[in-house]
This record gives sequence, structure tokens and C-alpha cells, in this order.
Amino acid sequence: MKHLRKSGISISGGKQKRQLMNTGYFHGYKGYRFFKNRSTRIPFCSYEEINATILYDTKLKSLFYDKIMFIETAVKNYALESIMEIDQSESIQDMFDKAVCGYNSFPANTDVKIKKKAQTNKLNLQSTIQNYLARAYKEDNVKITHFYNNLGYSGVPLWALFEIMTMGDIGFLLSTLTYDARNKISNRIGMTNTAIDTNRELVYKYMYTLKDLRNAIAHNSVIFDTRFRKIDPTPAMKRNLINEVGLPYVNFKTIGDYLILTCYYLKLLKVSKTEIKSFVREFERLTREYTNSVNPQVVAMVIHPDLSSRIAALNAYL
Repeated sequence: MKHLRKSGISISGGKQKRQLMNTGYFHGYKGYRFFKNRSTRIPFCSYEEINATILYDTKLKSLFYDKIMFIETAVKNYALESIMEIDQSESIQDMFDKAVCGYNSFPANTDVKIKKKAQTNKLNLQSTIQNYLARAYKEDNVKITHFYNNLGYSGVPLWALFEIMTMGDIGFLLSTLTYDARNKISNRIGMTNTAIDTNRELVYKYMYTLKDLRNAIAHNSVIFDTRFRKIDPTPAMKRNLINEVGLPYVNFKTIGDYLILTCYYLKLLKVSKTEIKSFVREFERLTREYTNSVNPQVVAMVIHPDLSSRIAALNAYL
């Protein structure tokens, strides 16, 4: 507390001492004193503002968590159904044979580099899946051991594999599928704009984008400033949301864009308008509560000035 006061942060009393102890100096103050990167210090005047920022971030994580998990589960199910329909089987090997791109999946005149990249991705996927199964078996995961230890089964079915794969690896699996498989999944979800999504890549590109948010939430990392962002959106990713939602731009550099992508998915998955709008209103309430708890300089840095207009466009889309 003495160190914080020397740094120009007003802090005193037993209540703030307890708050500092509960959130931690290193996880709390040092983790939240900057916006996106360490060179951009947030102009806090008091520990009360720091604590308000930590609470805002924590509440955002709680708000997003169940929506992201719902989307992950739904996309897994749509993908699983589509792949099994193509394979006419629940065999993992049949998926590799019929639904995953490899060297020989392309016309003979295709660039060799493209064919070799596809085959490399296919081999990497096979390795990833084997590692998943080995780890799950070693850890006595009943979803997997049941099939290896029962004489009535010859192998782990595809649906059981999907149960243990993470969002990121499901995204990688989707990226290795044939165009026909990705097209079938995209259509099932409702991503039908083939003029923008010519290669049917949005189905996994958006999953990668949400995966970064999901992992940050799962590991209790900071999300309010999107420092977790690892993927630059492709022109198709931006154009699709701009056209669908009616936005001037999309860049995923603010948490508001992740709100928009989440709502876009929820609408595609036929979640009720009432539920989605309730989600948006809670985001607005938390943000309003936060802006009333910190000084205007902090608000100017943390809350993007066009957030209100973007949410208005989002509500019109919904």
C-alpha cells in the first residue's frame, strides 16, 4: 500500500487492504494497471478505480462464459452431424478417408505446395487426435476407456472424440476438412453467404477468434482490453460481420467486437431474441456501472468512444 501511494495511487484503510490482498498485488494491480500493453498505463488516481476495473473484468468473464460454452458445444454438434453424414459412419478413420483434405484431395494440376500443406495438416491432425486419446486413456477418462476396455467395441467413435477435444483443436479439425464438409457445416449453422465466404473458412476462423476469449476466461486472464487477441481477422471475417450487423468496421481490438461476434453466433443458432438482448443489456449495464466508478481519463482509454453506436447497430440487427 505504501508503494502504491508513492506511485500516486490513493489507497488506505482495512477494506482496501483486504481488496488488495484478495486480488493480489501482482495479479491485480500489476495485471490491470495497463491497457493492452505495458507501455499504455491506465491513468488511475485511486485503488478504488483499480478494484472497479478488476470487478468489471471479472463480471465480463462471467457474462461471456456460458454463451461461449454454448456456442462451442453447438458448433461441435453441427460439425459432428455433418461429418458423420458424409462418412455414413462414426469411425474416426472414415473421417480421415472421406472428410479430411490430403495430398490426393485436389485436382492433379494443383500446386504441389498446396497439396503438401494439406497432407501435413492431415498428419498433424492424426497426431493430435492420437495424443488426445492416449492422454484421456491414461487419465482414466470413462468417455474413452469404455471403448478400449470393452470387447464389444473396435475403437473410439467420432462422437466420443469430439467430447474430449478443446475448442481450439476443433477449430483446427474444421480447417482440415474438405470444402464440401465445411460447406455442409456452414450451411447447417446458417453461414450461407458464399459470395463473401468463398472458401467456407468462416466456420473455423470465427471459432479460433472465440477460442482466444474462451481460453482467457478459463485461465482467469484479463479480457476487458482484449490483450488475449492472437488472430488478425481476415477480410472475409470483417466483411461478413460488417454486412450482417450493419457496422462501419470490425477489427476485434475491443471487447465490443467479441460481444457482436457472440451475438451473431447466438442468432444463427436460433437462440431467442429475448435472451440475446438480455445478454447485450447486461453488458451495457456492467459497462455503465464501470464508467460511473472511474475518472473520465480512464473511461476515455478503456471504453471505446463508438461502443454505444455499435451496440445500437447490434440491437437493430437482432
